Parts: sequence; C-alpha cells; structure tokens
Amino acid sequence: MSVRIVLGAQWGDEGKAKVVDYLTRDADVVVRFQGGANAGHTIVVGDLKFVFHLIPAGIVHPDKTCVVGNGVVLDPKAMFKEVDELEEKGISTEGRLFVSERTHVVMPYHMRLEQASEEKVGDGAIGTTMRGIGPAYYDKMNRVTGIRVLDLINSDVLADRIRVNVREKNEILTKVYGVAPVEEGPMIEEYVAWGERIRPYVTDTSVYLNQAIDEGRGILFEGSQGTLLDIDHGTYPYVTSSNTTAGGACTGSGIGPTRIDEVVGVVKAYTTRVGNGPFPTEIPGELGDRIRNAGGPGHQEFGATTGRPRRCGWLDTVILRLSARINGLSSLAITRLDILDELEEIKVCTHYEVDGETMEHFPTDLGLLDQCVPVYETFPGWLTSTSEARTVEDLPSSARRYIERVVELTRTPVSLISVGADREETIEVT
Repeated sequence: MSVRIVLGAQWGDEGKAKVVDYLTRDADVVVRFQGGANAGHTIVVGDLKFVFHLIPAGIVHPDKTCVVGNGVVLDPKAMFKEVDELEEKGISTEGRLFVSERTHVVMPYHMRLEQASEEKVGDGAIGTTMRGIGPAYYDKMNRVTGIRVLDLINSDVLADRIRVNVREKNEILTKVYGVAPVEEGPMIEEYVAWGERIRPYVTDTSVYLNQAIDEGRGILFEGSQGTLLDIDHGTYPYVTSSNTTAGGACTGSGIGPTRIDEVVGVVKAYTTRVGNGPFPTEIPGELGDRIRNAGGPGHQEFGATTGRPRRCGWLDTVILRLSARINGLSSLAITRLDILDELEEIKVCTHYEVDGETMEHFPTDLGLLDQCVPVYETFPGWLTSTSEARTVEDLPSSARRYIERVVELTRTPVSLISVGADREETIEVT
C-alpha cells in the first residue's frame, strides 16, 4: 500500500475533501497534519453532506482509521461537535479516531486575541477566520505559553497553565486592545472536562503511523488550506500560520520524508481565494459572480467555515508551477470542471508580464506581483454537461484539450478529474 499526500495547489477550497474521500478507498489511515478549525472540508455521499473542520474526511468510511497529527492546532469543542454530528448520522468514531498527544490546543483567549487584532488593524487586516489559529501557533512557537493535548489530559498541569496564560493574555486584551478580559475559572472547568472526554482518543501518533507503514498499510495525508497559503511559500502576510505544503505532512505527523510515495495536488479548473491578498487572475463583475453561483444550492463558492463569498478567477498556471515545484507533485487532481460547462469561452493564464518582460515564475515580492499582468490563452467552451462523464473519452473534445494544455503548462500529469460533488462523479486518468 502507498503513502500518499493530498494537498491544495492554489489558495485552498480546491475540493480536497472529495478527492480525499475518493482516494480513501485505497488507504487504511487518513491523517490531518496541519491547520485547525479554520479549514472546511465538504463531501457528499448519496443524500448526506458532511462538513469537517478538524476530523479527516476519511472518517465517513466505516473501516478506516483517522489521525489528527501534532502539526494541527486543535479546538476540542469544534472536534467534538463533529464527533456528535457523525454519531447522529450513524457514524461512530470510537476506536477509529486518534489525536496526537503533541497537538497544541486552541483556547478561548486565542480567539479573543485574533478578533481584537483584526478589528484594530481594520482595512489592513489579513482576513482570518477568527478561529484563534494564528495566536495558537504563536503560543506554540513561543514555547512558554503553549498548551498541548498532553497537558489537556492532566488537570493539575492544565489549571496552572491556564492561570499563567490568562494573566498574560488579559494584559494584552485590556491594555493593548482595550477589550474585556477573559475569566480563568470557567475556562479551567470547561477544559478539564474536554480533557477527560478527549483522553480515549490520545496516543503517540508518530509511533502509530510508522508502525502502520511498516505493516504495509496505506496512509493518506489530508492537507488543509492550499500551497499559496503556506506560511513560508505563500503570499505572505496573506497566508495561514502553518506549512500547508508537502513537507508539512512529515513535520506535522512524525514520519520521515523517505516514507512518502506520492503527492497529489488538488486544483480547481479555475481559481478562487477567500479573504484579502493578491489574486492576479481574479474576474471582476458579472462573470465572476456567474462562476461563484454556478454550483447550485449548497455547492456554490462560499466558504465552508465562514460563509464568506470566494473571489473567483481564471486558472493560473504560474501558481500551479510554483505548487508543482514546492511540493514535488506527482500528479494533479482537477476538480469542479463541471462549473465551466456553460461558459462560452475559458481562459488560462500561461505567464505574467511586467513592463513588457515575461515572468514565468510566481514572485515573492507582493509589490512586484501587483505589477504583474496575466497573459491568457483562450479556449472555446464545451457548452454541454460533463457530469455524466466517467472516462476522459466521455468528455467533450474542447474539455479534453483544456486539460491537456494544463498538463503541458504545469509539466505535471493529471490523475483525477471531478465533474460533480458526488463521490461517483469522478474520472480516473490512467
């Protein structure tokens, strides 16, 4: 069995959850390795729709095991909301969901700090999800104030850490941001209870995963967000607080890079992003709105975590070449091809131009990126439904040419094509 990473090749929201759900049939264990409840992964199985923020999407397969790795920042309240919703739909997590003892915990003061910070910055805000992710990673890197799951299940240690942290955070909340302080007593009581509930799920997941690989079991790593939101390689500062790229799967789970067999980059047939930050191929006005609303009720381009409308634009292969290079992509999984079914013409950005000079690679300097003008190739639309296609040959010839050109421009083969939200609306490319 293989060890495979599935991650976003754009700015997130690429449809990773559906790809993970589809590929889970070939895996035994599905792993989240970074991010937190700021990610929303949506899958549709028959008449049921699931939205996950922390639990790996593979949990809907009753014979699979799921792991929340040490690279995640965990909001226990959010995790157990998902556990309870799964139970209501007849899916048990007992004995199938494990959480790393090294995982850091998102606390209420993290959310309060993030909200206060964004409000103070105003128009210059990054545009976070307000889930406390950045402040939780800050505390992790600070080393003194971080609370791990290992601490969460030790009530005495937890109470001491909360008391120390609350004193420090309240100084910041009241004196820097001018907002009300948080109370330590109710917080200690609540999180001691979360610690007791999470205890049966906690293990050394690095040991668990390496033993699973040694036994020949298939491992599927599920990335959240996307490559262009990586803290090191994304459009900084408009990024998330973790490494969303393939290297993060190793550091965020405790396995070595030589264990990885394959890296699949998930990419929409167009491009979207949520929140602030640069977006060279963004489509303004009516056409952008048309793409945003083309998915039908429940499948339109609105954030699964925040409900915010996603900004829509043409496919940008400059971005995809960056993703292929940074992640060492083995293949692409193209999603939401069906959203383009009714467009008369479709564009693909092949490169940028700055002052008449060609730019093939995505710049680090956002000032330079603002000067970049995307250069497009235009393709005729296929103007017919692709949702019934189950082989590449079933696709209209113009859709096939579109995909072939993406392969040429990114120098990366395509392994999957999604033509609808349902699990079965998928084409495997052989």
